[in-house]
Amino acid sequence: MNIIVSNSSDKPIYEQISIQIKSLIMNGNLKEGDALPSMRQLAKDLRISVITTKRAYEDLERDGFIITKTGKGSFVARKNIEFIREEQIKQIEEILSKAVDLSKQSNVELSELIEMLNILYNE
Repeated sequence: MNIIVSNSSDKPIYEQISIQIKSLIMNGNLKEGDALPSMRQLAKDLRISVITTKRAYEDLERDGFIITKTGKGSFVARKNIEFIREEQIKQIEEILSKAVDLSKQSNVELSELIEMLNILYNE
């Protein structure tokens, strides 16, 4: 599992880890039942605090992406298709919101933005 954290990111490290693991699960690189590295091992690999990896794993478990079995470790949870779709829609909304803000700053009309989206979507 290849996770990259950046100290210069505006997102906290635990959130960077959580986002990347969610992405790996949603795109199928991590499958149901796959074991995640232990919190200690991930912290060692990333050279960060175990508290940080614990927070990321807690968030992933809370959001239903992983399950933790005491004494055995953390594993990718059974996929809830509706939940994953909702998570993906949330990501799309965040990206589109940034595009809309930039469009407004650049005086791009809504019709132009819709045309761009149609072109990109139909490529």
